[in-house]
Amino acid sequence: MKVVVSAMGDTPESEVDPRFGRCRYLIFHDPESDGWEAVPNSNIDAAGGAGIRTAQLVLDRGAEAVITGNMGPNAMEVLSSAGIPVHTGASGTVRSALEAFLSGRLPMTGGPTVPGHAGLPGGGPPAGAGTGFPGPGAAGHTGLPGVGPGSGGRAGGPGCGRGRGGRGGGPAPW
Repeated sequence: MKVVVSAMGDTPESEVDPRFGRCRYLIFHDPESDGWEAVPNSNIDAAGGAGIRTAQLVLDRGAEAVITGNMGPNAMEVLSSAGIPVHTGASGTVRSALEAFLSGRLPMTGGPTVPGHAGLPGGGPPAGAGTGFPGPGAAGHTGLPGVGPGSGGRAGGPGCGRGRGGRGGGPAPW
């Protein structure tokens, strides 16, 4: 069984990275062969979609379980759809997190543990910085980024300004 851990560095003695999609490294471990492979995460500075891309990297490399500090909704959806169990709440070194997982002390997670875009500096883009799925805008201006309540993007969390429940950019400037 190949297991992957989000990590701050490229060795088993590195600290677990609390972020999944924007972790610095993914460390893959095969407990049967005791093989280790550290892969730099090229999605760390992605403008968007880091969680989805990192989850796809995990799938492409054949991991059968994920260990991390936190997991966002988009990455969780990709991994869950593929039947990959996710274990969050890991801390300490990669090696100690793997030991906790292998001994059954790291429970499986049933859903995301952070809102979307939580790994971005500042928790996400500023209000109204969405990319524009149509939403209820002001004065007939639907789907314009940052115009009217609920416009400017899709799913998000606190501080994202990405639609859902009127977290858009506020009233139209005209």
